[in-house]
Amino acid sequence: MVRLSMCASGKYSSRGPALIPRMKTKHRIYYITLFSVVLLGLIATGMFQFWPHSIESTADWGLDRRSVHDAPLVRLPVSNPIPERGDLSCRMHTCFDVYRCGYNPKNRIKVYIYPLQRFVDEVGVPISSTGLSREYNDLLSAISDSEFYTDDVTRACLFVPSIDVLNQNSLRIRETAQALAMLPRWDKGMNHLLFNMLPGGPPDYNTALDVPRDRALLAGGGFSTWTYRQGYDVSIPVYSPLSADVELPERQPGPRRYFILSSQTAIHREYRAELERLKEENGEALLLLDKCSNLSQGAASARKRCYKGQVFDYPQILQESSFCVVLRGARLGQATLSDVLQAGCVPVILADSYILPFSEVLDWKRASVVIPEEKLPEMYTILKSIPHRQVEEMQRQARWFWDAYFSSMKAIGMTTLQIINDRIYPYAARTYEQWNNPPVVKWSSVNSPLFLPLIPPRSPGFTAVVLTYDRIESLFRVITEISKVPSLAKILVVWNNQNKSPPEDSLWPKIAVPLKVVRTKENKLSNRFFPYDEIETEAVLAIDDDIIMLTSDELQFGYEVWMEFADRLVGYPGRLHLWDHEMGKWKYESEWTNEVSMVLTGAAFYHKYFNYLYTYKMPGDIKNWVDAHMNCEDIAMNFLVANITGKAPIKVTPRKKFKCPECTAIDGLSLDQTHMVERSECINKFASVFGTMPLKVVEHRADPVLYKDDFPEKLKSFPNIGSL
Repeated sequence: MVRLSMCASGKYSSRGPALIPRMKTKHRIYYITLFSVVLLGLIATGMFQFWPHSIESTADWGLDRRSVHDAPLVRLPVSNPIPERGDLSCRMHTCFDVYRCGYNPKNRIKVYIYPLQRFVDEVGVPISSTGLSREYNDLLSAISDSEFYTDDVTRACLFVPSIDVLNQNSLRIRETAQALAMLPRWDKGMNHLLFNMLPGGPPDYNTALDVPRDRALLAGGGFSTWTYRQGYDVSIPVYSPLSADVELPERQPGPRRYFILSSQTAIHREYRAELERLKEENGEALLLLDKCSNLSQGAASARKRCYKGQVFDYPQILQESSFCVVLRGARLGQATLSDVLQAGCVPVILADSYILPFSEVLDWKRASVVIPEEKLPEMYTILKSIPHRQVEEMQRQARWFWDAYFSSMKAIGMTTLQIINDRIYPYAARTYEQWNNPPVVKWSSVNSPLFLPLIPPRSPGFTAVVLTYDRIESLFRVITEISKVPSLAKILVVWNNQNKSPPEDSLWPKIAVPLKVVRTKENKLSNRFFPYDEIETEAVLAIDDDIIMLTSDELQFGYEVWMEFADRLVGYPGRLHLWDHEMGKWKYESEWTNEVSMVLTGAAFYHKYFNYLYTYKMPGDIKNWVDAHMNCEDIAMNFLVANITGKAPIKVTPRKKFKCPECTAIDGLSLDQTHMVERSECINKFASVFGTMPLKVVEHRADPVLYKDDFPEKLKSFPNIGSL
């Protein structure tokens, strides 16, 4: 037994000790490996969770992603497909897929930039002699820093290649086209945008990029009417390198040393001969500059111009002239145009068939003079016929165009994207005024009622703006009555008394909506139309502090009428203007009539956009005249709205009595006899300033349905409508 046991023990010990350690080591390695894999997975998951990333995140154009040397190398086989030449019939509705843009609550397209790559042919020769230029790098960086940019390719509406085609002279045409066709989302160029400033090459110098590009949009710097696809391509300026190197302080508009200046160095000899003839005829009024022959070539000589041995600094010399000539060169688009605008010199453009930069939105008649090339001999006579005041306005506009749209690659890129954005979201597009008027004040979060968006307004309801001086009891009654209106969002009390403080907070009526008191610095009637930040709704109810007779039904009905006619003045007290044949002038009529041409803003709804127009865009001296005479601010608002819209106001409800039976204050403006006389003077004054009579006479009013019918009151939407 013992022996067997020993044998068994010996047998076990001869194999077991050798097998068991190997089994443990094998399991230990397995578990360690498994644990390591799980740990690495957790670490990787954490990094991806908290590290910025997205699909195809290599498109992030951070500072560390812009070096061409670090970009991956891509070889182009000779057999790679080449895109079609370019479809001249393309328009936004035929060659652009707007469904990729989708619904965007901010009405802004999303732009994706492809990752940077180095494209070479089969033998390793790059497709471009310059790689990524500084200008294109600045452009891509500006897009990546803008609100248009997305690094998620699935959300993109527009795709911008990282292939630099700004200057066609540096490209290999065939290979560049093959590189475009290799882009993952190319799809025959659909929704792709290419930027090019120097198109064509010798000897023909085509006015559009020669690289085959299928249906891609082209932002080009030298379009002619033959190559420009209206409403599809975007005509952009040729960027001037001097913009980054030379700072020209803005010069005040006015007369300058020279009347006409020509600074281009490579113009056709026939144009040069014609300019020299004009110089002989008009002497010192015209300065004809050329390249300096006695200076060594280089960067320094590019910033000099000469006339008969006299050396001038360029572009500084441009500020010494009222008009600056911009002639076509080998290409239609010239960087000289940008230099001229920066100098505040009015460009005189002689380049037949040239599509001016951003002409889709910019009104070039306000900043330039375009003359047919055959009219060059008559240029001096044409320019002399322009009034001095108009020249000053054009000088101011030219400089502003440069500041806003030409001054940098960022400005050029953002303007291009905004134009495309406006095509895709036309209901939220910038207006003509926004594109062409230098901003005097920032109109934040205000939409013109003439072009309301197709989405609901941000804040429904209306804000009641009550102008008051010191009628406290009447003011409190007005606030109490207005607070009963279902659509009221806020009450804003404009306290117009600088000699007396508003009542304490505890004394004001307790209402269910916010009540804000704004104290003014001066006692002006125009204070009621100031665009206060507290007005967050589209609709405004202007109401006097003594209008206590309007019921909540009348006010609610007035607001609902305004919602259907947001570009009108919708009010209760109606007035009329008449032509006095005996006196030969306009007369103000306050008697009860069936005709109205005005509604008084003592009780009227209107869009808050008109507050901005009244405060910042009122023609002439009307606003100052109103404040000086303490009268007619309501007539001025009627003139303004009618002039902008060409439409009559809308009177609501039959009520004609608007006298406050309990207001006996002798200082009420309307109780003064001279008040009515001045009202007629106002109409004649305003008609003179506007240069027309914009007020429209109508014979209708808006009443609730069934308001006079013999119908149960509880079934009517607005039972409490006052009588005459």
